[in-house]
Amino acid sequence: MTRAIRIIAAVAVVVALAVISGTIYIVSEINQAVITQFGKPIKKPVTQAGLHVKVPLIQQANFFDKRLLDWDGDPNQIPTRDKKYIWVDTTARWRIEDALKFMQSVGSERGAHARLDDIINSATRDVITNHLLVETIRDTNRILDAQVVDEGSVAIAEEALERISKGRHDLEKEILTRARELVPQYGIELVDVRIKRVNYVKEVRQKVYDRMIAERKRAAEQYRSEGRGKSAEILGQTEKELKQITSEAYRTAQGIRGRADAESISIYAESYNKDADFYSFIKTLETYKNTVDPSTTVVLTTDGDYYKYLKKME
Repeated sequence: MTRAIRIIAAVAVVVALAVISGTIYIVSEINQAVITQFGKPIKKPVTQAGLHVKVPLIQQANFFDKRLLDWDGDPNQIPTRDKKYIWVDTTARWRIEDALKFMQSVGSERGAHARLDDIINSATRDVITNHLLVETIRDTNRILDAQVVDEGSVAIAEEALERISKGRHDLEKEILTRARELVPQYGIELVDVRIKRVNYVKEVRQKVYDRMIAERKRAAEQYRSEGRGKSAEILGQTEKELKQITSEAYRTAQGIRGRADAESISIYAESYNKDADFYSFIKTLETYKNTVDPSTTVVLTTDGDYYKYLKKME
């Protein structure tokens, strides 16, 4: 009798524990729960953390994450508006906004990922095909708007690079807007979408590289052209200043030379007035010195003034 009572008590304790464990469930800070009865939801999702009660055996707690979740898609080959094929790899962050609708529509995170694959990839394809390749690659016109300050500003010309009205960031916003229109029916909130990587297909890659090189060469040529213009301006100014300096120096030198000649003539005139014969003698000797050398033959008449001092010496 005692043994039977012990067995019954043990069974009762086990049953009581089973009932209690089936009655009480815990919702953590990172989860939310949907209570189902025979597989059908019977109340709103439980989002408050703590201990909660349900009917054991009949009702079941289904838990879903409340945190931000990651979605990482597979790269897709997509043509741009200018018929350039590229591989686009996207990623997104999302959360379960309505756990009840989420459970009824997709059931689990794996099912949600399958839906997001279709929605985000479709939105990405629609947006990329409606924009040019350069808009997918670049995000700003920073290269066009950049200025180099070095004794003045030198800007890249408008035609040097292709200007864009939309960039990658704008395309990401457009993809997010398109995808957000479809995900609420699955109880999902799409937080953001990012283009993680863009790769060119082999046929396009070399053309793109050539175009990038050509664009940079045009930009570099613009800088060089501006530099040559600045150099020509500096050289012209230098030459102008040099001519001014040379002209001033020549004018000064001519003035000095004129005064010296005037003074020399004055001295000669004074000497001539003092002794005309001596002056004539000195000037004639200077003439001999400047005109007669060992290789010169001079034919003179005996009556010429040039010969008179030589004749006296004889």
